[in-house]
Amino acid sequence: MTDNTENQPAIQTVDDSHTSEVQQLIKTLPGEHIHKEGGQSAIIFRMVMPDHLCPFGLKSLAALKHAGYDITDRHITNQDQNSLVKDTLGVKTTPQTFIDGNRIGGNDDLQVFLGNSEPEKKDDKTYAPIIAIFSVTALMSLALCWAFSVNILSMQALMWFVALSMCVLAIKKLEDLEGFTTGFLGYDLLARRVVRYAYVYPFLEAFAGIAMLADQPWLNPIAGIVAFVIGLIGGISVIKAVYIDKRELKCACVGGDSNVPLGAISLTENVMMVGMGGYMLVRAFI
Repeated sequence: MTDNTENQPAIQTVDDSHTSEVQQLIKTLPGEHIHKEGGQSAIIFRMVMPDHLCPFGLKSLAALKHAGYDITDRHITNQDQNSLVKDTLGVKTTPQTFIDGNRIGGNDDLQVFLGNSEPEKKDDKTYAPIIAIFSVTALMSLALCWAFSVNILSMQALMWFVALSMCVLAIKKLEDLEGFTTGFLGYDLLARRVVRYAYVYPFLEAFAGIAMLADQPWLNPIAGIVAFVIGLIGGISVIKAVYIDKRELKCACVGGDSNVPLGAISLTENVMMVGMGGYMLVRAFI
């Protein structure tokens, strides 16, 4: 059972846990009492079925324990009980949590109530995915430098970082190719003229990244050309869309479902590809 609270405010106080209906649910359902001396009272109704243990329920229970609540934990062990809880409380999903008599809602609402997270908005912009990718690929590059006794300030280290970043970014695009192409067509100049290029782009990026890691003399010029060309087209497209046309768009660089804004981060990805592609071409022909 999924937790769906997008149409509910962060805190709801529409249902009183002291009503006879809710008290009857507490008596009807199995579960346990997790006593905490001096803690505020909390009641949680969550799925604990033989073939399904609700992850949102586990998160809610863990948050309540961490916050020091005296918890009445009630288990929904079959679909009849699930229907009974939802009908009685007038909700569409579980888990549902009450604190000191007031219904807080599902796991998302509970985390906000406890101060563990901020209310989520669908249009919130975030750089978290790209920061996570670049951080992990940077650490992977450092690990390779350590393993092969390579100077971390060398071009080899930089090549590993760029190549690994390209590979991971390509994987993110390929996870949802249709979603990526939809976002990419919003700003890429070549893709707008040749739609098929949007579908080919992630494969080209993956190829260039893998070829850089292979570092073979006959393959390096090809990888260099591919990285340089797609990076140059991408960079020009970002500059036009963001800095000339002043458009506010989502970046497709980490997939079609991200809220990463198109801008400096996207341009950085393209600059890295242009720079490394150029370096590989120069090294191959000199």
